[in-house]
Amino acid sequence: MELGKSLKISDLIRELRQQLDLSQQKFAAKLGVSLRTVNRWENGFTEPSQMALKLIEEMLQKIGEPGKKVLNEYLLKAKQRENS
Repeated sequence: MELGKSLKISDLIRELRQQLDLSQQKFAAKLGVSLRTVNRWENGFTEPSQMALKLIEEMLQKIGEPGKKVLNEYLLKAKQRENS
């Protein structure tokens, strides 16, 4: 999953976590990272590694249509920002 710098990955992560109805702690456990790491991602202090992004993309795909909509929405926003 290629996510541009203009895309707010923090919003994508928060949206996915909420779609899965998971706390930050449970989401972190699914990804094999710490609660602090997820918190820092959602607050925009750091960005996920390429491996974490791959796992996030897989999670989006597993939830089916809602996941595709979330991913497409954020990728569309990223393209619009690049073009403006």
